[in-house]
Amino acid sequence: MERLWVCAGAFAGLAAVGMAAGAAHGLEGIGPARLQMVRNAVQMQGWHALALLAVGLWVRRGGGWADAAGAAFLAGTLLFCGAVYALALGGWRSGPLAPVGGTLLMLGWLLLAVSALRA
Repeated sequence: MERLWVCAGAFAGLAAVGMAAGAAHGLEGIGPARLQMVRNAVQMQGWHALALLAVGLWVRRGGGWADAAGAAFLAGTLLFCGAVYALALGGWRSGPLAPVGGTLLMLGWLLLAVSALRA
């Protein structure tokens, strides 16, 4: 599973850099509030890309708890950042997807801590 988490982290990081470039050079027309939403999502995506990389490096020692953390980080990043991007860029309201994604991101950190304590 370590390759899966490293690959997911790498792609999340790649997409975060692409979105950051778009926010810096081509999204001024969406307005300052929506542009700030994109920047916030990029920041969360970048941090959790690194978290996925860390899970990939840790999973052999952290076991199933680390895999669960990786799954929570990946699902949380897709839901939270995807919902924020959809609202900021397309005006699409996604209902509870952003809060569910944010909760999954927090759960990922908790699961990563448990994996460290149980290793």
